[in-house]
Amino acid sequence: MWFTYIIKCEDNSFYTGATNDLDKRFQAHKQGKGGKYTASHKPVKIVFFERFKNRSEAQKREMEIKKLTHNQKKDLVESLL
Repeated sequence: MWFTYIIKCEDNSFYTGATNDLDKRFQAHKQGKGGKYTASHKPVKIVFFERFKNRSEAQKREMEIKKLTHNQKKDLVESLL
């Protein structure tokens, strides 16, 4: 199973990614090893995720979300509350 996820960072920015191990990937982000962006923007928590059957579908959704504005990402996250 693959996941597309959004992490909220300390500065209220969002990071979007895809992985097949959500917990392990989040821990990597928290340790500064998950990517350049989260190394400089402290990740706080995963605020959104979706499940997919394969990597291709997860990465396609990741690219769709990355094209959204900050406010659109915020609306996506808040739609789940």
